[in-house]
Amino acid sequence: MKLKDKNCIATGGAGSLGVATARLFLDEGANVVLVDRDEDALKAAAAGLPSEHVETVAADVSSANDVQHYVERAVARFGPIDVLFSNAGNFGAVAPIADYPEDVFDAVQAVHVRGAFLAAKHAVPKMRDGGSIVITSSVAGTRGDAGVYAYITAKHAQVGLMRCLAKELAPRRIRVNTIHPGPVDNGFQHAVEDGLGREMGVDGAAFFDQLIPLGRHGGADEIARSVLYLASDDSSFTTGTTLMVDGGMSA
Repeated sequence: MKLKDKNCIATGGAGSLGVATARLFLDEGANVVLVDRDEDALKAAAAGLPSEHVETVAADVSSANDVQHYVERAVARFGPIDVLFSNAGNFGAVAPIADYPEDVFDAVQAVHVRGAFLAAKHAVPKMRDGGSIVITSSVAGTRGDAGVYAYITAKHAQVGLMRCLAKELAPRRIRVNTIHPGPVDNGFQHAVEDGLGREMGVDGAAFFDQLIPLGRHGGADEIARSVLYLASDDSSFTTGTTLMVDGGMSA
């Protein structure tokens, strides 16, 4: 029971990684607050989870008022926060720089960068010492690809945010790390591959498999196990790091 009686928040909670991580956290004894913009998807995600240990909050992670609200709801329901899993994300578009839509670029930064910043800003004062913050970045946060301007920029920015937080919060023994999944077999990645495939004129899924030394996409459960490592005391001497879970894609 690596998270016994720990109180956790997971944004992007209705997505495959959010749900897989919530299940694993619950199996390890945690209470979990799932946050997502899509209220119907949240209800569906929570339907198979033990209600006595789960709270759901519909929120826009880029809204300071919404973030403050979900943090207050989490503390009111379960008490001080032990784990913040900042996992909300959107992809944007794939286009040449001259054609890249400015509103799309701004929207992606708002969710990934502002969302993670606001989550930390409002959750940290409510966290117990010795806790953990895990931010979902991506293998994209370690590389560049033509046309993927919003997503790749945002994923790099999250690493900078993480490193600043790790330095500030070390005296409180709050560890802060980013996790960097490679391509995962889920709806989010399929949408990414469809966009890239159209732009490049190739099969997007096959293209990515060729880039991964292990030769396949990851599973949400596989990524969740790495999130658990960073969330639990198994990583008690790990902070300020970028954990690659990408099948060797960044090697």
